[in-house]
Amino acid sequence: MNNPVADPVRIVIADDHPMFLYGLRAALAGAGELVVVGEACDGDGLARIVALERPAVVLTDLEMPGVDGMGAVAGIRAAFPETGVVVLTMHADDAAVLGAVRAGASGYLLKGADREEIVRAVLTVAAGGTVFGSQVGRRVAEYMVGGPGTSTARSFAELTGRENQILAHVAAGRSNHEIARRLLLSEKTVRNNVATILAKLALRDRAAAVAAARDRGLVDIQD
Repeated sequence: MNNPVADPVRIVIADDHPMFLYGLRAALAGAGELVVVGEACDGDGLARIVALERPAVVLTDLEMPGVDGMGAVAGIRAAFPETGVVVLTMHADDAAVLGAVRAGASGYLLKGADREEIVRAVLTVAAGGTVFGSQVGRRVAEYMVGGPGTSTARSFAELTGRENQILAHVAAGRSNHEIARRLLLSEKTVRNNVATILAKLALRDRAAAVAAARDRGLVDIQD
């Protein structure tokens, strides 16, 4: 007797670039092992569609308007712990990778991944596993092991992944304008993040933030 065919894995995809989102959906449409049941272009929309559809896996970018991908990942994992999350982004820096892991992501791929790699990652996470692309796997392993000189020693637990990333640029001596340009953010967003960083770390000014970051070794991780 033949074994019954398993139901396809239900996934929700999110990215703030409409053409990339369209291309991703088209690419995944040919994979019979999964089915896209919803899509979103910002963090708030992603949270709503996940609450409505209860997918097995969410495939999301990190950079999105409103609640960013990092915040959306944390919110989804808190509200729907049975839903796995795979991050699909262009960012390979330590702050983004480790921030996503702390937020609860079980997979992290860069946007250069091909369809087969993305499908394998989704299926692995749906089955309860973890998947990290080769370019970020070493940093995740260091984070899990911990110890002096590893990536965990370079981040502030009080800060989000994005805040650690911005602090690293501040420590490198970059202006809000340059940080905004490099991270594709508005200057207002960067300025607000810097203010939040100072408040969270109880630092009096930007110079104190630079000193604290350099003391921790959190310098120029983006590069």
